[in-house]
Amino acid sequence: MCKTTGTAQPTVLIENDRVRVTEWRFATRGDNTGWHRHAYDYIVVPQFTGQLEIDLGNGERTIANMTSGVPYYRERGVEHDVINGNDFECAFVEIELLEDRPV
Repeated sequence: MCKTTGTAQPTVLIENDRVRVTEWRFATRGDNTGWHRHAYDYIVVPQFTGQLEIDLGNGERTIANMTSGVPYYRERGVEHDVINGNDFECAFVEIELLEDRPV
């Protein structure tokens, strides 16, 4: 997924033909995923309540408020760098949908 290496630690928990589940752990404020574009639709489940900073490129940043256990969905093509905006360790679980399920 990542084009550049960030300081957040990814741990792949499940990977098969249909899904990839990765825990992203950010030890300190400023840790980041690295600049990347999502090739698949995905779901994120925050494991904390707090904020992530999202670098959208061209100097544009936004704040995403996270609530522990409350998931959100994004379609493929999203391009960004995700940064820990908290003064504490945080993590989220990312679920990438690698293939469409037959009907």
